[in-house]
Amino acid sequence: MNPQLKGIESLPGTYVFDLQRSARALRLNRFLHGLTRPEKRALFKEDAESAFEQSGLDAGERRMVRELDWAALIRYGASFFCLEKLARVKGVSNPEMVAAFRGESLEDFLKTRNVPGAR
Repeated sequence: MNPQLKGIESLPGTYVFDLQRSARALRLNRFLHGLTRPEKRALFKEDAESAFEQSGLDAGERRMVRELDWAALIRYGASFFCLEKLARVKGVSNPEMVAAFRGESLEDFLKTRNVPGAR
């Protein structure tokens, strides 16, 4: 472990994207990044289970994606940038996704921002 990260796990809401998480979530991140390709997006929209199977996602990864469990996905090691691909396909805004990371409703999250009318 990087000595600069010692104790980082005690900071609420902090999920280190280190080599271990990156390796564990590699299949998932490849699947999510693949959503930038029209044919992968279309397959996911039409038949998510076939898309999961094609990408070799395990049952836990499939559940997180199926349920859009943003907090579980980020803790697991999904890259924020790859999660944005999933959010776009599912019509979820960045503020909605970040609110879910924090375990808040969108309305409560937006109260912490200084952007009137943001969604």
